[in-house]
Amino acid sequence: MIPLVETKDLKTYFPVRKGIFKSVDTWVRAVDGVNMNIMRNETLGLVGESGSGKTTLGKTILRLHEPTHGAVYFEGEDISTLGRKEFKKISRHIGMVFQSPHASLNPRLTILGNVGEPLLTNGVAKGKELRDRVLNLLENVGLSEDHLLRYPHEFSGGQRQRIGIARSIALNPKLVILDEPTSALDVSVQAKVLRILKDIQNNSSLSYLFISHNLSVIKLMSDRIAVMYLGKIVESLNSNELLKSSLHPYTLALLSSAPGQNRNQKGIIYGEVPNPVNPPSGCNFHPRCPKAIKRCENEIPELINIEKNHFVACHLAQ
Repeated sequence: MIPLVETKDLKTYFPVRKGIFKSVDTWVRAVDGVNMNIMRNETLGLVGESGSGKTTLGKTILRLHEPTHGAVYFEGEDISTLGRKEFKKISRHIGMVFQSPHASLNPRLTILGNVGEPLLTNGVAKGKELRDRVLNLLENVGLSEDHLLRYPHEFSGGQRQRIGIARSIALNPKLVILDEPTSALDVSVQAKVLRILKDIQNNSSLSYLFISHNLSVIKLMSDRIAVMYLGKIVESLNSNELLKSSLHPYTLALLSSAPGQNRNQKGIIYGEVPNPVNPPSGCNFHPRCPKAIKRCENEIPELINIEKNHFVACHLAQ
């Protein structure tokens, strides 16, 4: 079966410029050779610490950042090299919910204008039809007709995020990229938003790329989980196997750091994610890894399939 989305050796580097002439001195390796896929009607959870490249990967798929190397395939077609007009036809099938529910909405537009903008821009609806479609979208996320002509500042954070979700599904996309959609919300509001996302998916053939640093939320929402560290996928497995089958020391460290876990059972890591301008040699994780061996310092581990739907990039695990 052809994946809905697939990346092959995807790299997204950002130039660091210095000097009077602003010549490129080095590169920030935000995404550094990612191979992953998302199937139809599936939720792939992408988890990792801040600075691991999760958001950049999501934005590269949508081409909010242009890839430096590699390819992004959508329904088998390489969309990373398409021109602007050709990509516009594809982009209507991909929605995105941004991390900040306030910053992602235009404060000068009403909710009718914010949610209806994709429909109007793509020539899908206008006038009364536009209003009716926006109202239907709002009702899908628990809002009503009374909210149509209000402005974003009149809503709570949870309501604004629901408005962002309504806008992301306005064009009936096949994929929605969810970038930390609940991180800025209270716990009680998080539950409502997650329930809405589940209901929307159950009523359609929608796929999600769910980006988060919260393992509990990721496990709840995802069919498969990919763990990202310093621009690379270090482990990928089914979500129901996360607690009992994880092998990469970084995944185990994330699990031990989650509330309710026994830290002594799986160890703990210290320090921060290294600078992506100058990543460590060999395995990126080896300076923080409690199990690192000499080989880890010099040799980059490949992401290898060790059993069905379970991939690991670790010399010890392999």
